[in-house]
Amino acid sequence: MAVERPLPPVWLMGFGSVTAIALFPGFSSFLLAPLLDWRFSRRAYAIGLTILSGLSMFGALVFIRDLRLLAAMLFVSNTAISLCVAAVGGWFGNLTPTEDKPALGAWFTVSNLGAGGVVASLAIYLLRDLPYALGAGVLCLSIVMILPLYFLTPCPPADGRLASESFREFARDVLALLRRPAVLWALLIFLMPSASFALTNTLSGFGRDFSISEKMAGLIGGVGIAIAGVVGSLVVPELAKRVAARPLYLLVGGFGAAFTLALVMLNKTPTTFGLAMLGENGFQAAAFSVAYVITLRTIGHDNPLAATQFGLLTSATSLPLSYMQVIDGQAYGSGGVNGSYLADALVSGGACVVLGLILWVWRRSVVEA
Repeated sequence: MAVERPLPPVWLMGFGSVTAIALFPGFSSFLLAPLLDWRFSRRAYAIGLTILSGLSMFGALVFIRDLRLLAAMLFVSNTAISLCVAAVGGWFGNLTPTEDKPALGAWFTVSNLGAGGVVASLAIYLLRDLPYALGAGVLCLSIVMILPLYFLTPCPPADGRLASESFREFARDVLALLRRPAVLWALLIFLMPSASFALTNTLSGFGRDFSISEKMAGLIGGVGIAIAGVVGSLVVPELAKRVAARPLYLLVGGFGAAFTLALVMLNKTPTTFGLAMLGENGFQAAAFSVAYVITLRTIGHDNPLAATQFGLLTSATSLPLSYMQVIDGQAYGSGGVNGSYLADALVSGGACVVLGLILWVWRRSVVEA
């Protein structure tokens, strides 16, 4: 496909998913992802959804005391963020050469976790030290500040064939996508809890167990996300040159589970809290980056259902974050922080072993996929 304007640098294109920094996209949003490949260009969807997510997040912060409005605004914002990431992922994934896809996946993760960590570390200060509406506005501007990139990046028009199909024909094409071996293998890996590292969402609430204040826990958590997210993400392109993406995803999960298990032996001090946050966020960032590599490679080039495929697979990675957070929370109730460490490490490590055996037994069909 001919492109009139040159592509921006891969590292800059990776920031196209920066709208994911507010809250992690929900699993159910994949049901709407097929609409991103129908009727309008992915640029139009990305711009519209970015603006919608910023406005609805501002509404959620302004109406934070009205639980009904808060729930509604958060639902709209989270859905818009998730769909925007799918639109951008399908758009940029179609444009990026195969050899640059690992770098693009890494920069997607840098934008999500690195920028998200900076915002998280500043959020409490912005909302409490500035007039509340002003602080909320500054936070929400972090969502829409990516808009100039969308205008500068070349974008092909919506696929003419898909745009002219009836909804029934379009649904048939989407169902055919789900039967592709590469998509099925990716779904199997992503839906298992092999590399979710849900403790990154839980540890920040355990500050009192480590004798640190709420503000300090938020600051350490934000800095941990920013630093470890960047480092963990940017090591992946080099590793992806040496190890195939699916085994690499399981290796990250396995080593991360071993790290989590080792935390059980450490005393609960502010130092070990920082170590845990850095380590868990680093491994999670690496896992997300590899997941993006797997997803982008399954998309290929000139894929008319690229956004649908990207949305489906990235939504699959968010499901283990949900149920593992429940498991970690239940374990904390019965065994404290060590209970959460043990539950997360054993469940995730066990999933890596099971998936590793499956991939080894079916290695021929995995390679062909």
